[in-house]
Amino acid sequence: MIQIGEYNTLEILRETSVGLFLGDEEGNDILLPNKYVPQEYEIGDTLAVFCYLDHEERPIATTLIPKITRNKFALLKVVEVNRIGAFLDWGLEKHLFAPYKEQARPMEEGKRYLVYAFLDDESNRMVASSKTNQYLSNESLSVELYEEVSLIVSRFTELGVEVIINELHKGLVYNDEIYADLKLGQNLKGYIKKIRPDHKIDVSLQPIGYKNIEPSSQKVLDAIKRNGGFLGLHDKSAPEDVKAILGMSKKSFKKAIGSLYKDKQILIKEDGITLVD
Repeated sequence: MIQIGEYNTLEILRETSVGLFLGDEEGNDILLPNKYVPQEYEIGDTLAVFCYLDHEERPIATTLIPKITRNKFALLKVVEVNRIGAFLDWGLEKHLFAPYKEQARPMEEGKRYLVYAFLDDESNRMVASSKTNQYLSNESLSVELYEEVSLIVSRFTELGVEVIINELHKGLVYNDEIYADLKLGQNLKGYIKKIRPDHKIDVSLQPIGYKNIEPSSQKVLDAIKRNGGFLGLHDKSAPEDVKAILGMSKKSFKKAIGSLYKDKQILIKEDGITLVD
């Protein structure tokens, strides 16, 4: 079955004046308009295409790359607002529709919103929703403590930054563990720091425990080399200074220089650290 809102690998069945007709193994076909037809092809070849509904609500294939696909999250810009809802730029000719009932707050033209894209059962067309929490659940978790996960920045709060974990769960990175500017919709890696009894998840942007030592050590070494072999930080430096210069916590910094000192790569002095010749 040809999946709307997703990539499909389909066979070239026949060529017509309007484009190529592609088909699946179940006998379904779809048009790839002339403007997307590759320069070289043969009947029987397979093509990877994205399928959605065109302006006349007909299934259509394209080789354009959408900014979001079915059951995924992305930050998209609103290009039009009218009486029925908002329309977002998702990289295709026909804009992605976000009805008012799926807007967490009224969308405004020109602004960007984190949305979830899904297939509407009634219209069979792709729809966007900024009510992202309803598409996430922590009731049954698929992650484990210390596991590396994919994150999407979803909201900024007084406690910290809320993130979407593996596009399935909600998590929180506390403010005192953030050492770089984060942006709404940003994709990054993180680590499961704590899973609470109520299934709330604390997330770290740094590897947990011993895994944090190696990358932090390399970061310290790189900083020393850029600074001519000396760095004016030591184990008594203020956490704010460490964060400003290295973008890491004081705890991670102390682990890193401890490891480097043990490996005889640095000397720790009262005014800073130097490379061992």
